[in-house]
Amino acid sequence: MRINGTLINYYFHCKRQCYLHGNRLNLEDNSEQVKIGKAIHEEKAEGKENAEIAIDNIRLDKLTKEYLTEVKKSDADVEASKWQLLFYLSVLKSKGIIRKGKLEFVEKNKKDKKTLIIELTDETEKELKVYMEEITRLLNEEKPPECINRNSCKKCAYYEYCYV
Repeated sequence: MRINGTLINYYFHCKRQCYLHGNRLNLEDNSEQVKIGKAIHEEKAEGKENAEIAIDNIRLDKLTKEYLTEVKKSDADVEASKWQLLFYLSVLKSKGIIRKGKLEFVEKNKKDKKTLIIELTDETEKELKVYMEEITRLLNEEKPPECINRNSCKKCAYYEYCYV
């Protein structure tokens, strides 16, 4: 499987989730959390230009002259979201498109929208390549990593697979 933004995000969030998704065990179609995230994306993109753009094996939420914007429903895992966005910026750069990244967190119970600006540097690009190599090795393992057993696991689409 080619590495995509979802795998990058899952790698930082949970290596087991990354492994399972990367090895085509997709349990997200039944997840309420995933459905909520998709609804937020659809609402943000409705009637707007440059929204939901597909390039190669990635889907971009919004692309403007200055920013590639990635919309998330929660800032629960900023690090995972940041590396997913850096991956997208790297793919764009490989096609000669240079942009800054913007992470927008649209949380349902908060008035203020949290926004982070992220730039792809030579250093982060090198780090990203290392992570991509680690993901490739992870996906080629015979067995998935052990469960991480965190509170966040209860909201995961793979929860029943891992803990029942």
